[in-house]
Amino acid sequence: MRGDWAAQPTDAMRQAMASAVVGDDVTHEDPTVIELEERSAELLGKEAGLFVPSGTMGNLVSILALAPYGSEVIAGDQSHAVIYEVGGYAVIGGHPMRTAPNDRFGMMDPEFVQSLIRPGGNIHFPKTGLLLLENSHNVRGGCVMNVEQTRTLCDVAHNAGVPVHLDGSRLFNAAAALGIPARELVADLDTITFCLSKGLAAPVGSMVVGTQEQIDRARGARKLLGGGMRQAGVLAAAGLVAIDQMIDRLSEDHENARKLAHGLADIPGFNVDMETVQTNLVFADLDGEKSADEIGAALEEHGIRTSVFGADRIRFALHYQISSSDIDRVINSVRQLV
Repeated sequence: MRGDWAAQPTDAMRQAMASAVVGDDVTHEDPTVIELEERSAELLGKEAGLFVPSGTMGNLVSILALAPYGSEVIAGDQSHAVIYEVGGYAVIGGHPMRTAPNDRFGMMDPEFVQSLIRPGGNIHFPKTGLLLLENSHNVRGGCVMNVEQTRTLCDVAHNAGVPVHLDGSRLFNAAAALGIPARELVADLDTITFCLSKGLAAPVGSMVVGTQEQIDRARGARKLLGGGMRQAGVLAAAGLVAIDQMIDRLSEDHENARKLAHGLADIPGFNVDMETVQTNLVFADLDGEKSADEIGAALEEHGIRTSVFGADRIRFALHYQISSSDIDRVINSVRQLV
């Protein structure tokens, strides 16, 4: 339960990988990769797609494709791109980052975002080149941004001539929580990254989708970063199974997350903000004698692996290999430890 990325590939994925028809993806000649890119773009209502090794690379190539070198990127202060992606936007793209506060649901105030946008023309400040959103929001418990909230932020940016990229690593979790097709949720966005290995259980890879021109630029950025792969169809084959078979079952993970959250909330010293349990992630804030590191280590001795977020916060991530009976076991183990 350290992460939904810990889910093992399904048998169908392993079979598809073993029999994949492959070519050279660096020269865009791998038929299985091409199929995955086309299917991904169609799934989200965009023109073109790009297969990349990771979500971090997906976000970075999107930034490089959309934002002029040296321009400023606006993002939430608790976003994955700001905290966990090694500052690639600055190191590689030369982009300073300007942040807006994420509230407990991961939302940014549109008026505050608007106040951060710099149109250029003042030699003291970089021009705003991109607005970066995240849905669902990892650090804020897997909370979801709905269509109206997304459109409002996109309008703020687009009215100022600023493109918008979505870190949608868990996009399909967000869509499942809202009960809508993912393409409706991303209609107003310029580029989107989604992960094939978070929740969807593919072993490797993420997708970037957007216009053909944007994806052409992103493809060049992928090569620059060393992300061009040769017979990548072996990996893309698992991605095709992921989008065909794993999206429609995500609501099961959400149901298990709610069950876990309710069980943990009944344990003294474990505080769960139930309003933020919207998808497949459950965060518990600890106020007992044991630290998150101690609880995490003790749970691991019981065969339960979690992620520790600071001294007193622990995360549980649900995926297809975690069953309802597993949730009962976790709750009982935590209760015994406490």
